[in-house]
Amino acid sequence: MTETPPAYVRPKDIDNRASLWQRIQWRLETVAWDVIYWWPMTLLGPDRASNFGGWLLKKIGPMLSQHKTTRRNLKLAFPDWSEDEIARTALATWESAGRTAGELPHLPAIDPYTSGRVDVVGVERLDAIRESGKGAVFISGHFANWEIMPAAICKRIPEAVMTYRALNNPHIDRRINRLRHAYGTGTTAPKGIGTRELMRALARGAPIALMNDQKFREGVSVPLFGHAAMTAQGPTRLALKYGVPIVPVSTVRTGPARFRVEIHEPFVPDDTGDTEADILASVTRINEFLESCIRAEPGQWFWQHRRWPKEAWREAGVT
Repeated sequence: MTETPPAYVRPKDIDNRASLWQRIQWRLETVAWDVIYWWPMTLLGPDRASNFGGWLLKKIGPMLSQHKTTRRNLKLAFPDWSEDEIARTALATWESAGRTAGELPHLPAIDPYTSGRVDVVGVERLDAIRESGKGAVFISGHFANWEIMPAAICKRIPEAVMTYRALNNPHIDRRINRLRHAYGTGTTAPKGIGTRELMRALARGAPIALMNDQKFREGVSVPLFGHAAMTAQGPTRLALKYGVPIVPVSTVRTGPARFRVEIHEPFVPDDTGDTEADILASVTRINEFLESCIRAEPGQWFWQHRRWPKEAWREAGVT
């Protein structure tokens, strides 16, 4: 490898356009982050922090505006479910998010390979990709604690590059990235400007990993739970451009601060010469994988974001 990427890249425009008052707010938020959240959760230990975080957000979540989005998404995806099933799963997804928050300070204690808390299925596939020296595109979604999957990859393939969504607050953003690096997640490239880092990684034979389950306005419209959803085509375009396989990855919570990460069978996107048709077929296949994971553990996916357009809710009569 002729080029070593930076361990942490942050979009400069977030900080450059901040006012003095915004910068003061960031400092205050950081103090609150440390005193109210980080230190208390650290003192609890991984199991109790997971349990407490799950309990707390299960209480608070239904009072937030995102709870309506959660319920609408669930009704759209599972039209045959009863109100009780919708309500139980909505609470479960808040509990899962709360557990993830509680577990965040304890990531170094949840090592995928040494802690006894994570069962990694398909390790041989990671080793084969590392030994090939040709790279790959890992795709996954916001399942259970989505910080576990990148570490499972990077501890086996240290040169792998992960994408992340940069937080507006630079102090908290750097804290989280330091934690990720201590946990074993190597290079992190923010969405947007991170595309350059991903291309450089694949060009030198290093794999990359992206979340492919959130709404992407400039994406392609493919079905998810039978409803059109704008989905990023970037992972497929990169796989086609560099001739590397797409590797689906899933994460399931098996207990407080305990998980199963599975590296699924890689596939190579069709390259028939009709680029747009090939991209559509591959993105559809990715969404089918994501949907199967969500159906298997619906309470462990992050339903709180607006994955489908409002028109989908209206057409389905969801309120």
